[in-house]
Amino acid sequence: MLTFTALGPFQAWSDGAPLDLGGQRQRAVLARLLVAGGRAVPVATLIDELWPGSPPPQALSTIQGYVSRLRRALEPGRAPREEAEVLVSAPPGYALRAATDQVDAWRFEHLVKSDGPPAQVWAAMDGALELWRGPALAEFSDLAWAATEAGRLEELRLIAVERRAAAGLALGRATSLVADLEAHASAYPLREEGWRLLALALYAMGRQGDALAALRRARAVWREELGLDLSAALQRLEGDMLAQRLEEPAAPAATAPEASGVLRVLVADDQALVRAGLRVMLESEAGVALAGEAADGEEAIARARETGADVVLLDIQMPHLDGLAAARRILARERPPKVIMMTTFGSDDNLYAALRAGVSGFLLKTSPPEQILAAIRAAAAGDALIDPAVTTRIIAAFAGRTDPASPPALAGLSDAQLDVLKLVARGLTNRQIGQTLALPEQEVAAAVSALLEHLGLFDRAQLVMAAYESGLVTPGGMSQK
Repeated sequence: MLTFTALGPFQAWSDGAPLDLGGQRQRAVLARLLVAGGRAVPVATLIDELWPGSPPPQALSTIQGYVSRLRRALEPGRAPREEAEVLVSAPPGYALRAATDQVDAWRFEHLVKSDGPPAQVWAAMDGALELWRGPALAEFSDLAWAATEAGRLEELRLIAVERRAAAGLALGRATSLVADLEAHASAYPLREEGWRLLALALYAMGRQGDALAALRRARAVWREELGLDLSAALQRLEGDMLAQRLEEPAAPAATAPEASGVLRVLVADDQALVRAGLRVMLESEAGVALAGEAADGEEAIARARETGADVVLLDIQMPHLDGLAAARRILARERPPKVIMMTTFGSDDNLYAALRAGVSGFLLKTSPPEQILAAIRAAAAGDALIDPAVTTRIIAAFAGRTDPASPPALAGLSDAQLDVLKLVARGLTNRQIGQTLALPEQEVAAAVSALLEHLGLFDRAQLVMAAYESGLVTPGGMSQK
């Protein structure tokens, strides 16, 4: 069977064996006819497009020679006077006659434009993307027609990526999609659909904080690159997430472990007894699983990378490499897990530095199991839970300390915002803050998000630092600025 590939190195094949298509310009003739999609291309057009602005005197005969040699390569068994069936004469020019399945670019376009239920769309987009072996028509990139077609095919490829992701979300496969969508949004930051899908995938995994952070990243890029705010559609999505108006995510397929919704936790502590206790706790809790264990800082870094854990419970004092250094290296990775620091006394100077490093929580090792599990789930959702006892000790030890990298003063915040910030600094969750202030939990989430944006911060733990570095919170209680 004769086939043609343009999604990558341009080539014609006979039963899987590559054919000799001659030199670059002769190959360009065949590629130009393939781009036409079976329609005839006049010889005059071929000449103008193969030699832009300066065709040679014998261009017509040269084209005819190219076509003759290509016909022999494509149909070696054709008799001398027999009509060609593949590269045919179609006055006033030539055309490529082939079925859709014979040309990867034609089949790709057909698949991208197909429709149906999510499972059918998923399979079609998967099949379309599998056809790509590299940039389309790259060897002819200096010719305008090839560059235009390559751009069109690349746009279709991006649409296929996004349609596949949308179908995957409908099928409950958010967990397996997040990494690809992160890469897609980072590579094409001006594509609204990429950010929308990434935020939805994170939200479907229960990572509301990360979903909102993705939309903040999109807003920052658009303001810098375009001088524009988010589109109306993304602003509505952001509002719906803050108000928790989105539908519950689809139930994951039972046969897909990566989409099971189970939070995988790595336990890193140098005391075997502590690890054993945490292991028993995790194994007895539905929706949470032990991803692995580590006995020192270096091992924690390696195991976090190997296991792909969602959350790391990390002792702040460990041999070989202390927990703070390990946390910094884990959090420096692309798409890192959430890190919750564990401490025995809650008075270690490193707690201050770890908060600034962006950990998602602090717990005393003596905390009850329900508080540890709540911290794990809060961290995975993009929230943070800091043991109030730890917070109090940090404030007592470091009140009044300033940092050159600390956020700006809290001027401009309303009394209501300051009240929320003070309660965040005390280590309360959104639900606890809502109960204290008699506010719906979704309003508290929106207020915390607004505080992060106003202060230019990205992590809830950093709000704690802002509160006591500015003097809003003091060891003896609370004080208003």
